[in-house]
Amino acid sequence: MNTRTETEEAVLSSVRPQRDEIDDICAVAEMLLKAVNESGTAKGMVVGSVARNTWISGDRDIDVFMLYPPDMSREALEEEGIILGRSIASRFGGQFVEKYAEHPYVNATVSGFDVDLVPCYAVTDAACIQSAVDRTPFHTRYIQSHIGGLEDDVLLMKQFSKAGGVYGSDLMTEGFAGYLCELLVLTYGGFGPLIKACRSWQTGQTIDIAGHQGKQFDDPLVVIDPVDPNRNVAASVSRAKMGEFIELCRGYCKSPARDYFLLPAARGITRSDFERMLSERGTGLYGISFATPHQIPDIVVPQLRRTTAGIASLLERNGFVINRYDAAMGDERCYLLFEMLVDRLPPLYTHTGPPVDNAANAGKFRDKYLHQDVFSGPFINEDGRYAVEMQRKRVNVSALLRSDDLFSARMGKHVMKSMKNDCEIRTGADCWDEEFKDFLGTFFNKISSAVALKRQ
Repeated sequence: MNTRTETEEAVLSSVRPQRDEIDDICAVAEMLLKAVNESGTAKGMVVGSVARNTWISGDRDIDVFMLYPPDMSREALEEEGIILGRSIASRFGGQFVEKYAEHPYVNATVSGFDVDLVPCYAVTDAACIQSAVDRTPFHTRYIQSHIGGLEDDVLLMKQFSKAGGVYGSDLMTEGFAGYLCELLVLTYGGFGPLIKACRSWQTGQTIDIAGHQGKQFDDPLVVIDPVDPNRNVAASVSRAKMGEFIELCRGYCKSPARDYFLLPAARGITRSDFERMLSERGTGLYGISFATPHQIPDIVVPQLRRTTAGIASLLERNGFVINRYDAAMGDERCYLLFEMLVDRLPPLYTHTGPPVDNAANAGKFRDKYLHQDVFSGPFINEDGRYAVEMQRKRVNVSALLRSDDLFSARMGKHVMKSMKNDCEIRTGADCWDEEFKDFLGTFFNKISSAVALKRQ
């Protein structure tokens, strides 16, 4: 029997939608559905947590899918979907913008709700999807047919994950999607059994609720989609977020406090505290600020990570030592941050070549540097290799980042283009940025959610 603690019942009373809230959201959803169906071109379907009765009180999101015949061309789907989405948003007085995922959709504000009007194909089998969003209606139908009696457990799981900072499958969060939370509750039969089971999860944990896994995955957590045997629902979950979730589960089992369900305060930092902590750490801090590329986050975020790692690699190749680095994306600006343990080097460095007994290559190395301006060499070192002591091209991180050598690093193309057009290099206390104070606070106060709770 799935029993709940007094704490969990108290949490449910605050996160479970009340009747007036349910009536409001259902009325808007029905209004939008009717508009789609009356268009005569598409059939409407509400998907997501609202359709599955697993949404948390206060959430104002409604996802309406507009299903078109599978034999329609992609171009026609996109064109007609945008036209219908615009028409519906305008009809109900909502402000709207066009957004782009795999294909365009309309995001609107209607009666105070954040509404996505998404075109997709009405395929009859999830194995025959023509775009990624075609799978979503199957997710909704699956959960609707299996979740009965466990809706409150899903609310607990979602609130627990949100409070712990592991909720969200976006590429910046790399955590647990709502659909994944629902599947985990179904797998273990409730919130309590789920939390107890997850204490002992291991990297590579695999869950196949439908027993139909079609391929192998090497992700930290593998949850086979019950509507698609070749998809891992947990592909977004990073090793770090999985570890944080396991830690949260262990902590909650030992001390099931209400704090595990309370959203944490932002970890913002003041400029004075920022400067004090930077001085105490004694490290070199470098920031790179540039305009956010005009692409969807699913494109920009991986490029941000690739670029940050690429610049870190460039710094290390030039002899500098990094402690940590990270990236943040805002609506207008992006920010890359590098904390250096060593950010200044002497002009001299040793360049080691091939061993002497490798006659061909050793000869080429020696001849190359024979008449160059070097501090010393070529000479044969204690390992029997040729070496020269040379003048270092860049003796500090600032000079390297401000040079054209920066763009020799591996970068995402959209990020590189933006950086070439508008790039600001900051050092030390000048890395402070009001817009990114939460990012800076989290960077300097790096701590897992479970440990933060224990320190309270």
